[in-house]
Amino acid sequence: MRIDQFLYFSRIYKTRTNAGNACKKGHIKIELKSVKPSFEVYSDMIIIVKKNQIINKYRIKDLPKSRIGAKIAELYIQNITTKSELEKKETLSSQKQNFKFDGKISKKDRRDLNKYLNE
Repeated sequence: MRIDQFLYFSRIYKTRTNAGNACKKGHIKIELKSVKPSFEVYSDMIIIVKKNQIINKYRIKDLPKSRIGAKIAELYIQNITTKSELEKKETLSSQKQNFKFDGKISKKDRRDLNKYLNE
């Protein structure tokens, strides 16, 4: 099975196009080598996926025949990511929540801001 197809079927990427683009950019590695989207994968291979500044490691248990549900994804793929990378993921998500923009500024607030800046 092709690696881009496997990444899509196992729900690591939402679309096969995104999986293929990640391969082309060098975000997908097997045995520390970047692979093309057409690379053939087999059971018991270890895949390294760099996604959102985090390096995830997965072991392929079995190859799915089609796109699988999120609940049964663990039957086909095992996450062997290190604890430090998982902590990094939590840190990045908490930082994003701290700097979240609430939305468009109201008309009244904009007028007050313009009035303050023009004085």
